[in-house]
Amino acid sequence: MAPFKRHAYDAEFKLKAVGHAVEYGNRAAAREFNINESMVRKWRKQEDDLRQVKKTKQSFRGNKARWPQLEDKLEQWVVEQRAASRSVSTVTIRMKATALARDMTIDEFRGGPSWCFRFMKRRNLSIRTRTTVSQQLPKDYQEKLVTFHAYCKKKITEKKIRPEHITNMDEVPFTFDIPVNRTVEKTGTSTVSVRTTGNEKSSFTVVLACQANGQKLPLMIIFKRKTLPKENFPAGVVIKASPKGWMDEEKMSEWLREIDVKRPGGFFHTAPSLLIYDSMRAHITDAVKKQVTQTNSEFAVIPGGLTKELQPLDIGVNRAFKARLRAAWEQWMTEGETHVHQDGETAPGDLRHYLPMDRGCLG
Repeated sequence: MAPFKRHAYDAEFKLKAVGHAVEYGNRAAAREFNINESMVRKWRKQEDDLRQVKKTKQSFRGNKARWPQLEDKLEQWVVEQRAASRSVSTVTIRMKATALARDMTIDEFRGGPSWCFRFMKRRNLSIRTRTTVSQQLPKDYQEKLVTFHAYCKKKITEKKIRPEHITNMDEVPFTFDIPVNRTVEKTGTSTVSVRTTGNEKSSFTVVLACQANGQKLPLMIIFKRKTLPKENFPAGVVIKASPKGWMDEEKMSEWLREIDVKRPGGFFHTAPSLLIYDSMRAHITDAVKKQVTQTNSEFAVIPGGLTKELQPLDIGVNRAFKARLRAAWEQWMTEGETHVHQDGETAPGDLRHYLPMDRGCLG
Protein backbone atom coordinates (compact mmCIF):
# COMPACT_ATOMS: atom_id res chain seq x y z
CA MET A 1 0.00 0.00 0.00
CA ALA A 2 1.41 3.35 -1.03
CA PRO A 3 2.15 5.74 1.86
CA PHE A 4 -0.44 8.44 2.47
CA LYS A 5 0.81 11.85 1.44
CA ARG A 6 -0.19 14.70 3.72
CA HIS A 7 -0.98 18.12 2.29
CA ALA A 8 -0.39 21.52 3.86
CA TYR A 9 -3.05 24.14 3.19
CA ASP A 10 -2.54 27.85 3.66
CA ALA A 11 -4.91 30.20 5.47
CA GLU A 12 -6.42 31.54 2.24
CA PHE A 13 -7.45 28.04 1.12
CA LYS A 14 -8.88 27.21 4.55
CA LEU A 15 -10.99 30.38 4.60
CA LYS A 16 -12.41 29.54 1.15
CA ALA A 17 -13.40 26.11 2.45
CA VAL A 18 -14.92 27.68 5.57
CA GLY A 19 -16.90 30.16 3.50
CA HIS A 20 -18.24 27.37 1.30
CA ALA A 21 -19.14 25.32 4.39
CA VAL A 22 -21.03 28.24 5.93
CA GLU A 23 -23.17 28.53 2.80
CA TYR A 24 -23.59 24.89 1.73
CA GLY A 25 -22.53 22.78 4.73
CA ASN A 26 -19.40 20.93 5.89
CA ARG A 27 -19.93 17.83 3.73
CA ALA A 28 -20.44 19.88 0.57
CA ALA A 29 -17.27 21.88 1.28
CA ALA A 30 -15.30 18.66 1.79
CA ARG A 31 -16.44 17.37 -1.61
CA GLU A 32 -15.83 20.70 -3.33
CA PHE A 33 -12.25 21.09 -2.06
CA ASN A 34 -11.43 17.36 -1.96
CA ILE A 35 -10.61 17.30 1.76
CA ASN A 36 -11.79 15.43 4.83
CA GLU A 37 -14.93 16.75 6.50
CA SER A 38 -13.18 16.74 9.91
CA MET A 39 -10.72 19.27 8.54
CA VAL A 40 -13.58 21.58 7.59
CA ARG A 41 -15.01 21.38 11.12
CA LYS A 42 -11.57 22.14 12.59
CA TRP A 43 -11.01 25.12 10.31
CA ARG A 44 -14.41 26.57 11.14
CA LYS A 45 -13.40 26.62 14.80
CA GLN A 46 -10.17 28.43 13.82
CA GLU A 47 -11.89 30.98 11.58
CA ASP A 48 -11.12 34.02 13.78
CA ASP A 49 -7.44 33.07 14.02
CA LEU A 50 -7.22 32.35 10.29
CA ARG A 51 -8.45 35.84 9.48
CA GLN A 52 -5.70 37.43 11.60
CA VAL A 53 -2.71 35.66 10.07
CA LYS A 54 -1.01 35.96 6.70
CA LYS A 55 -2.80 34.29 3.80
CA THR A 56 0.24 32.09 3.20
CA LYS A 57 0.43 30.73 6.77
CA GLN A 58 -0.09 26.97 6.73
CA SER A 59 -0.31 25.90 10.36
CA PHE A 60 -0.55 27.04 13.99
CA ARG A 61 2.51 25.34 15.39
CA GLY A 62 4.03 26.34 18.72
CA ASN A 63 3.55 25.67 22.42
CA LYS A 64 0.34 26.81 24.03
CA ALA A 65 0.47 29.16 26.98
CA ARG A 66 1.06 27.37 30.27
CA TRP A 67 -0.60 30.17 32.24
CA PRO A 68 -3.26 31.61 29.88
CA GLN A 69 -4.98 33.65 32.61
CA LEU A 70 -1.70 35.36 33.52
CA GLU A 71 -1.06 36.15 29.86
CA ASP A 72 -4.59 37.50 29.46
CA LYS A 73 -4.03 39.95 32.31
CA LEU A 74 -0.56 40.82 31.01
CA GLU A 75 -1.83 41.51 27.50
CA GLN A 76 -4.56 43.73 28.94
CA TRP A 77 -1.93 45.62 30.93
CA VAL A 78 0.19 46.15 27.78
CA VAL A 79 -2.86 47.45 25.92
CA GLU A 80 -3.67 49.85 28.77
CA GLN A 81 -0.10 51.11 28.95
CA ARG A 82 0.01 51.75 25.22
CA ALA A 83 -3.41 53.41 25.31
CA ALA A 84 -1.85 55.91 27.74
CA SER A 85 1.17 56.25 25.38
CA ARG A 86 3.52 54.78 27.98
CA SER A 87 6.57 52.95 26.69
CA VAL A 88 6.55 49.19 27.18
CA SER A 89 9.76 47.18 26.85
CA THR A 90 10.45 43.49 27.24
CA VAL A 91 12.04 44.32 30.60
CA THR A 92 8.87 45.92 31.94
CA ILE A 93 6.76 43.06 30.54
CA ARG A 94 8.88 40.54 32.44
CA MET A 95 8.71 42.58 35.65
CA LYS A 96 4.93 42.95 35.38
CA ALA A 97 4.54 39.25 34.59
CA THR A 98 6.57 38.33 37.66
CA ALA A 99 4.40 40.58 39.82
CA LEU A 100 1.22 39.04 38.38
CA ALA A 101 2.55 35.53 38.97
CA ARG A 102 3.29 36.46 42.58
CA ASP A 103 -0.24 37.81 43.04
CA MET A 104 -1.68 34.67 41.44
CA THR A 105 0.57 32.42 43.60
CA ILE A 106 2.23 30.81 40.57
CA ASP A 107 5.49 29.60 42.10
CA GLU A 108 6.89 27.91 38.98
CA PHE A 109 6.80 31.04 36.83
CA ARG A 110 10.25 32.42 35.88
CA GLY A 111 9.48 34.95 33.14
CA GLY A 112 12.76 34.72 31.26
CA PRO A 113 13.57 36.43 27.94
CA SER A 114 12.57 33.39 25.84
CA TRP A 115 9.17 33.19 27.56
CA CYS A 116 8.67 36.91 26.93
CA PHE A 117 9.20 36.61 23.19
CA ARG A 118 6.94 33.54 23.00
CA PHE A 119 4.27 35.51 24.86
CA MET A 120 4.63 38.40 22.40
CA LYS A 121 4.34 36.03 19.46
CA ARG A 122 1.24 34.39 20.90
CA ARG A 123 -0.40 37.76 21.56
CA ASN A 124 0.57 39.35 18.24
CA LEU A 125 2.94 41.88 19.83
CA SER A 126 6.18 43.17 18.35
CA ILE A 127 8.93 45.68 19.12
CA ARG A 128 8.71 48.91 17.16
CA THR A 129 11.93 50.83 16.76
CA ARG A 130 13.20 53.97 15.08
CA THR A 131 15.92 53.73 12.44
CA THR A 132 19.03 55.73 13.29
CA VAL A 133 22.14 56.60 11.34
CA SER A 134 25.35 55.32 12.91
CA GLN A 135 28.47 57.41 13.32
CA GLN A 136 30.63 57.42 10.20
CA LEU A 137 34.34 56.74 10.62
CA PRO A 138 36.77 59.24 9.04
CA LYS A 139 38.44 58.13 5.83
CA ASP A 140 41.90 58.02 7.44
CA TYR A 141 40.68 56.26 10.59
CA GLN A 142 43.06 53.30 10.13
CA GLU A 143 46.06 55.62 10.18
CA LYS A 144 44.73 57.47 13.21
CA LEU A 145 44.14 54.19 15.04
CA VAL A 146 47.72 53.08 14.49
CA THR A 147 49.09 56.48 15.54
CA PHE A 148 47.02 56.60 18.74
CA HIS A 149 47.97 53.05 19.75
CA ALA A 150 51.64 53.74 19.07
CA TYR A 151 51.52 56.93 21.17
CA CYS A 152 49.90 55.19 24.16
CA LYS A 153 52.30 52.25 23.93
CA LYS A 154 55.28 54.59 23.79
CA LYS A 155 54.20 56.55 26.89
CA ILE A 156 53.43 53.38 28.84
CA THR A 157 56.82 51.90 27.97
CA GLU A 158 58.89 55.04 28.53
CA LYS A 159 57.26 55.95 31.85
CA LYS A 160 56.76 52.32 32.96
CA ILE A 161 53.11 53.04 33.70
CA ARG A 162 51.30 50.18 35.43
CA PRO A 163 47.66 49.21 34.58
CA GLU A 164 46.32 50.68 37.85
CA HIS A 165 47.62 54.09 36.71
CA ILE A 166 46.03 54.04 33.24
CA THR A 167 42.67 55.82 33.49
CA ASN A 168 39.90 56.37 30.95
CA MET A 169 37.17 58.92 31.67
CA ASP A 170 34.04 59.84 29.77
CA GLU A 171 30.83 61.82 30.25
CA VAL A 172 27.39 60.31 29.70
CA PRO A 173 24.45 62.74 29.30
CA PHE A 174 21.03 61.83 30.68
CA THR A 175 17.62 63.45 31.11
CA PHE A 176 15.17 62.89 33.96
CA ASP A 177 12.83 61.53 31.32
CA ILE A 178 14.75 58.89 29.41
CA PRO A 179 13.33 59.08 25.85
CA VAL A 180 12.73 55.69 24.27
CA ASN A 181 12.96 54.82 20.61
CA ARG A 182 11.00 51.58 20.74
CA THR A 183 8.09 50.00 22.53
CA VAL A 184 6.02 46.84 22.41
CA GLU A 185 2.87 47.47 20.39
CA LYS A 186 0.23 45.53 18.54
CA THR A 187 1.51 44.44 15.13
CA GLY A 188 0.15 46.62 12.35
CA THR A 189 -0.47 49.76 14.42
CA SER A 190 0.17 52.76 12.17
CA THR A 191 0.84 55.41 14.86
CA VAL A 192 3.05 54.71 17.88
CA SER A 193 3.16 57.36 20.64
CA VAL A 194 5.10 57.23 23.90
CA ARG A 195 4.16 59.06 27.10
CA THR A 196 6.77 60.74 29.32
CA THR A 197 6.66 62.97 32.39
CA GLY A 198 7.51 66.01 30.26
CA ASN A 199 11.02 66.48 31.64
CA GLU A 200 13.06 65.51 28.58
CA LYS A 201 14.96 68.83 28.83
CA SER A 202 15.85 68.45 32.51
CA SER A 203 19.30 67.01 32.14
CA PHE A 204 22.31 65.90 34.13
CA THR A 205 25.68 64.37 33.34
CA VAL A 206 27.33 61.31 34.83
CA VAL A 207 31.14 61.24 34.65
CA LEU A 208 32.51 57.69 34.57
CA ALA A 209 36.10 56.56 34.95
CA CYS A 210 37.80 53.19 35.01
CA GLN A 211 41.36 51.90 35.01
CA ALA A 212 43.16 49.31 32.92
CA ASN A 213 43.14 46.83 35.83
CA GLY A 214 39.33 46.97 36.03
CA GLN A 215 39.08 49.32 39.02
CA LYS A 216 36.26 51.90 38.85
CA LEU A 217 36.68 55.41 40.19
CA PRO A 218 33.86 57.21 42.05
CA LEU A 219 31.08 58.79 40.01
CA MET A 220 30.67 62.51 39.50
CA ILE A 221 27.15 63.74 38.74
CA ILE A 222 26.63 67.24 37.36
CA PHE A 223 23.06 68.54 37.73
CA LYS A 224 21.69 71.27 35.48
CA ARG A 225 21.07 73.91 38.15
CA LYS A 226 22.83 76.84 39.80
CA THR A 227 23.06 75.46 43.33
CA LEU A 228 23.83 72.05 44.76
CA PRO A 229 20.72 69.97 45.52
CA LYS A 230 19.87 69.62 49.19
CA GLU A 231 19.47 65.86 49.14
CA ASN A 232 21.14 62.91 50.82
CA PHE A 233 23.09 61.12 48.11
CA PRO A 234 24.99 57.82 48.47
CA ALA A 235 28.49 58.02 49.91
CA GLY A 236 31.27 58.01 47.36
CA VAL A 237 29.34 60.00 44.74
CA VAL A 238 30.59 63.51 44.00
CA ILE A 239 27.70 65.92 43.29
CA LYS A 240 28.17 69.12 41.30
CA ALA A 241 25.92 71.80 39.81
CA SER A 242 26.29 73.71 36.58
CA PRO A 243 23.90 76.01 34.68
CA LYS A 244 24.37 73.87 31.58
CA GLY A 245 24.52 70.53 33.35
CA TRP A 246 27.60 69.56 31.36
CA MET A 247 31.36 69.26 31.74
CA ASP A 248 33.27 72.53 31.41
CA GLU A 249 36.81 73.60 32.28
CA GLU A 250 35.92 74.30 35.91
CA LYS A 251 34.22 70.93 36.42
CA MET A 252 37.07 69.15 34.64
CA SER A 253 39.50 70.76 37.05
CA GLU A 254 37.35 69.65 39.99
CA TRP A 255 37.21 66.10 38.59
CA LEU A 256 41.00 65.98 38.48
CA ARG A 257 41.25 67.29 42.06
CA GLU A 258 38.48 65.16 43.60
CA ILE A 259 38.20 61.98 41.52
CA ASP A 260 41.45 61.34 39.68
CA VAL A 261 43.47 61.62 42.90
CA LYS A 262 41.51 58.68 44.40
CA ARG A 263 43.30 56.17 42.20
CA PRO A 264 46.12 54.24 43.96
CA GLY A 265 49.04 56.63 44.49
CA GLY A 266 47.12 59.47 42.89
CA PHE A 267 47.08 61.82 45.86
CA PHE A 268 50.86 62.19 46.18
CA HIS A 269 51.55 61.63 42.45
CA THR A 270 54.21 59.07 43.35
CA ALA A 271 53.77 57.00 40.20
CA PRO A 272 53.47 58.15 36.58
CA SER A 273 50.01 57.76 35.03
CA LEU A 274 48.20 58.00 31.73
CA LEU A 275 44.80 59.68 31.33
CA ILE A 276 42.78 58.83 28.21
CA TYR A 277 39.78 60.92 27.15
CA ASP A 278 38.12 62.31 24.04
CA SER A 279 38.72 65.64 22.35
CA MET A 280 35.90 67.53 24.09
CA ARG A 281 36.82 71.19 24.49
CA ALA A 282 36.81 71.09 28.30
CA HIS A 283 39.41 68.28 28.22
CA ILE A 284 42.01 70.04 26.10
CA THR A 285 42.23 73.60 27.41
CA ASP A 286 45.69 74.85 28.37
CA ALA A 287 44.70 75.06 32.05
CA VAL A 288 43.49 71.44 32.10
CA LYS A 289 46.57 70.17 30.27
CA LYS A 290 48.80 71.98 32.75
CA GLN A 291 46.90 70.53 35.70
CA VAL A 292 47.22 67.01 34.29
CA THR A 293 50.97 67.26 33.77
CA GLN A 294 51.46 68.70 37.28
CA THR A 295 50.12 65.42 38.71
CA ASN A 296 52.87 63.34 37.09
CA SER A 297 50.43 62.29 34.37
CA GLU A 298 50.46 62.02 30.62
CA PHE A 299 47.27 62.47 28.60
CA ALA A 300 46.15 60.82 25.37
CA VAL A 301 43.39 62.57 23.43
CA ILE A 302 41.21 60.29 21.31
CA PRO A 303 40.85 61.71 17.76
CA GLY A 304 37.42 63.00 16.82
CA GLY A 305 35.07 60.41 15.32
CA LEU A 306 36.96 57.46 16.80
CA THR A 307 35.43 57.18 20.26
CA LYS A 308 33.56 53.99 19.34
CA GLU A 309 36.90 52.45 18.33
CA LEU A 310 39.26 53.83 20.99
CA GLN A 311 37.16 54.83 24.03
CA PRO A 312 37.19 51.82 26.42
CA LEU A 313 34.22 53.16 28.43
CA ASP A 314 32.21 53.72 25.27
CA ILE A 315 32.94 50.17 24.11
CA GLY A 316 32.54 48.18 27.32
CA VAL A 317 30.80 50.18 30.08
CA ASN A 318 28.52 52.99 28.89
CA ARG A 319 26.00 50.74 27.20
CA ALA A 320 25.61 48.50 30.26
CA PHE A 321 25.32 51.56 32.49
CA LYS A 322 22.59 53.08 30.30
CA ALA A 323 20.74 49.77 30.17
CA ARG A 324 20.74 49.46 33.97
CA LEU A 325 19.53 53.04 34.36
CA ARG A 326 16.82 52.62 31.73
CA ALA A 327 15.55 49.43 33.40
CA ALA A 328 15.34 51.25 36.74
CA TRP A 329 13.59 54.21 35.11
CA GLU A 330 11.08 51.95 33.35
CA GLN A 331 10.24 50.26 36.64
CA TRP A 332 9.79 53.67 38.28
CA MET A 333 7.46 54.77 35.45
CA THR A 334 5.55 51.49 35.54
CA GLU A 335 4.92 51.85 39.26
CA GLY A 336 3.45 55.28 38.63
CA GLU A 337 5.93 57.28 40.75
CA THR A 338 6.22 60.10 38.25
CA HIS A 339 6.10 63.15 40.53
CA VAL A 340 8.57 65.83 39.45
CA HIS A 341 9.20 69.20 41.08
CA GLN A 342 7.62 72.14 39.32
CA ASP A 343 10.15 74.79 40.38
CA GLY A 344 11.88 74.93 37.03
CA GLU A 345 14.88 72.90 38.20
CA THR A 346 15.60 69.23 38.11
CA ALA A 347 14.45 67.12 41.05
CA PRO A 348 17.38 65.03 42.29
CA GLY A 349 15.29 63.68 45.16
CA ASP A 350 12.97 62.02 42.64
CA LEU A 351 15.99 60.81 40.72
CA ARG A 352 17.06 58.64 43.63
CA HIS A 353 14.00 56.46 43.07
CA TYR A 354 15.43 55.11 39.85
CA LEU A 355 19.09 56.12 39.49
CA PRO A 356 21.48 53.36 40.67
CA MET A 357 24.26 55.76 41.63
CA ASP A 358 26.47 53.27 43.42
CA ARG A 359 29.66 52.23 41.71
CA GLY A 360 28.34 48.71 41.31
CA CYS A 361 26.03 49.88 38.52
CA LEU A 362 29.08 50.09 36.26
CA GLY A 363 29.63 46.35 36.36
